[in-house]
Amino acid sequence: QDQLVESGGDSVQAGGSLRLSCAAASGAIVMSHLMGWFRQAPGKEREGVASISTHDYTKYADSVKGRFTISRDKDKNTLYLQMNNLKPEDTAMYYCARGGQYLVPSLLQVDYNYWGQGTQVTVSS
Repeated sequence: QDQLVESGGDSVQAGGSLRLSCAAASGAIVMSHLMGWFRQAPGKEREGVASISTHDYTKYADSVKGRFTISRDKDKNTLYLQMNNLKPEDTAMYYCARGGQYLVPSLLQVDYNYWGQGTQVTVSS
């Protein structure tokens, strides 16, 4: 019930787009919990990318504002991350995560309890 499964990672050229998906066991999980996307590049710490709260408030890292969009679909039990105008510095393993029933979004790892296994995004120049 707590499993999160990411997909959609790929290798693309700079300027391209990808949509990551995170499948949960039920739509209730996706809609009623804090959900977020994080990424970790080789040699770097994991960082928060985008978050959506139980009240649909969103928050983005400065580095992705205007390019990435987080969303969710209750009927498909899925969280998404639409990534446009990708840059080489977006190259990383991307993780989906679930937190508690938070009214506000958060990019802090401590606010999340469950994590997926990750999906790789590689952007070439």
